This record gives sequence, structure tokens and C-alpha cells, in this order.
Amino acid sequence: MAGEMVYEGRLRNAFCYIGAGGHHAGRSSSWGFCCFNDVVLSITNLREKHGRIKVAILDTDAHHGDGTRELLMEDKDSLHFCICDRDFISHDGTKIDVSYWGREHEYVKIVEEEFVPRVMKFRPSLVFWYFGHDTHIGDYGDIGLTVKDYVKIAQVVKELAAVVSDEKLVVVLGGGSLPQIAKEATLAIIKELLKT
Repeated sequence: MAGEMVYEGRLRNAFCYIGAGGHHAGRSSSWGFCCFNDVVLSITNLREKHGRIKVAILDTDAHHGDGTRELLMEDKDSLHFCICDRDFISHDGTKIDVSYWGREHEYVKIVEEEFVPRVMKFRPSLVFWYFGHDTHIGDYGDIGLTVKDYVKIAQVVKELAAVVSDEKLVVVLGGGSLPQIAKEATLAIIKELLKT
């Protein structure tokens, strides 16, 4: 519903605070508490109602968005950019994995210098951001990130959406287990989304 409301201009952007991320849910398998692939279902719903729509997805959960990748692998109208534990670029350049190993201190830089130019070239009508706070210091996917890093990514992605998709941005909560970090991070990102 949030994706539909944002795409149709009823909301400028949205933060979907769901119980568990969906990026590990594929066609016939799921794990990591992901039962349904929420972002792919949203994209499917939009295309059924509005026809061909190009979307870009930034996945900053600590783990690879394998379900999303499986479901969208042959979809040339979906740019899926995942910062995870591996490097990969599909032959058509629409499916990209960038490893954070050895680059943990460059995480925001990866978003700025590798995701942004690809999206600028791709020109989607809607941007999704799978946000996982499991990357935060002390959480189960700890790669040293902080709430300050998340806010910076929010600023970058929001500015990007303003240029390529008329501000149409949907942030979807992914993994993370620390309630205090969930509270701090999500509220900080929501405050950033609310700024005009």
C-alpha cells in the first residue's frame, strides 16, 4: 500500500515499519524470518495497476537479499543494488552486489559513489531502500555502522529520489535485533524523510 500511495503521489515518501524484512523470501524458499517478499509484492502490485514501471532498490541489510535477487534476476526494469558479503554484477548491469569486507568505513561512500551514479543512469520512477539496522555496532550483523551513518544514507537516497523519481522513495525495515537501535535509527530516518 505504501508503494502505491507514494507512486501515485498521495505520499511524498514512506517508511514501512514491518515486523521482519522480506528480502530472503524467494519463489519457493524463505529464511531469516522473511515469509513474503514485501518489496517485490509491492512492485508487482504497482505494475499490475500501472504497467511498466522502473524501480531501483538499495539493500543495506547486513545479509545478501537473495530472495529479492531470485525474483528480479531477469527483470531488466528493476535495479537491485545490495551491499553485502560478495561482489557481483549481472551482464546487463541491473543486479549488483558490493562487498563491504575491508570497506566497512567506506559504507556510505559505496552508496554515494556506486549506487547513486547507477540510479542516475537507470532513471527509475520509484526508489526502494531496504534498511537493516543489523549492521549497527553490537547487532548480529555488526559491521560498525551507527545511526549517524543511517541518517547520511537517508539524506543521500532522499536527494537521489528528488532528482530521478520526483521524490518517490519507500524505505522498508529489514533486519536488526536491538530495540534501542531500532527506535533511534528508524526515528532518525523518519525525521529525515519528513524534512522538506
